[in-house]
Formats: sequence, structure tokens, C-alpha cells
Amino acid sequence: MENEQVILALAALAQGTRLDVFRLLVAAEPEGLPAGEVARRLAVPHNTMSSHLGILSRAGLIRSERFSRSIVYRADLDALRGTVAFLLKDCCGGRPEICAPLMAELSPCCSPKVDTDA
Repeated sequence: MENEQVILALAALAQGTRLDVFRLLVAAEPEGLPAGEVARRLAVPHNTMSSHLGILSRAGLIRSERFSRSIVYRADLDALRGTVAFLLKDCCGGRPEICAPLMAELSPCCSPKVDTDA
């Protein structure tokens, strides 16, 4: 990932509503959410939400797919992964023990779910 793409992604997320939208779409993976539902859940007017969704799309953080009259938005998890990897690459100047607390904090949210029905 290039500096410019990371800067676009971080700039898009550096606004409260867009950060809320992105987090909502990450939580809604893999199904995504229609634009109107995103606007409703965050209590943002549709025209304002359209602008926020456009900025996140141009930054490469979300993608959309049309289904009939509805547009469903999804977080681009590869873009998220690339942005985070860019920020953590060469973590702490080759001293990974310094980044261990950060990695430990990320692990619980991303651990695979264990199927207890098996």
C-alpha cells in the first residue's frame, strides 16, 4: 500500500460520522447494509449520508453493489487490513516486543468463533 492511499483512508476516517459509518459497515460484514439503513441507524439525513459514503468509497474503504433500487454498502476489509498493516509494518523499529500489547489487544476481537455444537 502506498503512502497516498493510506493518507486518503485516514483522512476519510478523520471525521466522526464517517468513522461511525465505517465501524457500522465492518460490524455488518459480510452482508453489508443498504444506504438508507446506514442513514437511519446513524440518524443522518440521506443526502448527507450519500456524501459521506462517497468519500469513504473514493478512499477505497467501502464498496457498493446495486440490488434493484437499493445500493448495499460493505466495508472493504482488504483495504482496512492494508491500512493497518502499513501502520504496523516495521513495528517499533524491529523490536516486536514493544508492539506485543497492541497485537494482544487486537487478537480477542479477531479470534475465530468456536463452534460449540460440534
